[in-house]
Amino acid sequence: MQVATGTVVNGKIVLEGVPLPEGAVVTVVTRGADEGFRLTPQQEDELLAAMAEIDRGEAVSLEELLASLPN
Repeated sequence: MQVATGTVVNGKIVLEGVPLPEGAVVTVVTRGADEGFRLTPQQEDELLAAMAEIDRGEAVSLEELLASLPN
């Protein structure tokens, strides 16, 4: 699992200093033009741990989540 920063150039995401293999599957989180996005080291660790849980299948599906909400 890696966290990388990039910029959209001509409709494509250009990553800064992170080589990825051809065909790598990535998740993109964007922010609005006028809002910042900063994480403390602890928040970054928590985010990476949560993403690892999802990769291991330790998450509920959208359907399960919606079914668990009160009507």
